[in-house]
Amino acid sequence: MRYFIAVAEERHFGRAAQRLHMAQPPLSQQIKGLEEQLGTQLLVRTTRKVDLTAAGELLLARARLLLAEIDKLEQDVKLVGQGASGVLRVGVSGTATYRLMPMIVQAARVHMPGLRLNVQGEMLTPEMEIALEEQRVDVAVLRPPIRSNQLSLKFLEKDELVVALPEDHELASRGLLDLSDLAEEPFITYPLTSAVNTISTEACRQAGFSPHIVQETQETSTLLSFVAAGMGVALVPTARRMFALQGIVFRQLRNAPAVDLAVAWKTDNETALLKKFLDLFEAPAPTEGNPA
Repeated sequence: MRYFIAVAEERHFGRAAQRLHMAQPPLSQQIKGLEEQLGTQLLVRTTRKVDLTAAGELLLARARLLLAEIDKLEQDVKLVGQGASGVLRVGVSGTATYRLMPMIVQAARVHMPGLRLNVQGEMLTPEMEIALEEQRVDVAVLRPPIRSNQLSLKFLEKDELVVALPEDHELASRGLLDLSDLAEEPFITYPLTSAVNTISTEACRQAGFSPHIVQETQETSTLLSFVAAGMGVALVPTARRMFALQGIVFRQLRNAPAVDLAVAWKTDNETALLKKFLDLFEAPAPTEGNPA
């Protein structure tokens, strides 16, 4: 697989052989053997370059995912071999990356010492659904709704949306805003597949307007940076408790729309390690004096 990926990416056997620190003839033999094993042609060879067949394009996409998972598996096995009680791969939605995950990590250190967490932050719900189904993550903190019938879901909380404004914006001097006050404003938003985007857009329509979207971004930190730069306004969950970004202010909305936060896992994943980790979400909310 690694040999094939190198040839497919370089589109040249000579450059691929240099990249792999090997001679070209053995590389060509390896690729020929792979094609014979699979019973199909993967590459179209010419004197100047190499092109991929449709089968080769499919293999390239899948092989990259497969090798990435193998590399992660190797790291996880080493961690357990070095004394970790287990390894969990956790996907987290944008704002929960900054607010909820620090609390969960602290709780895991107290109640599950030796557990290693591989956290992938700033993910969108559709990404996490696929990652859970394909067993690339074990548990995800996401924003419903979800479409998959292979997953179980536990509701955590409901977050009201607030408005992020550039600090010199004319609306920044007001304490409470109506959504209709933003009708003429340019919007910075999460991607269309985001639950926050869907709920925000519907709330704007109920307020009598369609938001004028000038920029989309997946990362909350990037979204707020665009707001601070004066590109537009944004609706974000519980933002005031997470960020103290220069050049930006947050204002409450009257009758604010809200988004849910939930933890999800693959229903047939019944490992004791996952069950104990899920129990952490049942613990009382940490206080300022006792964050763990």
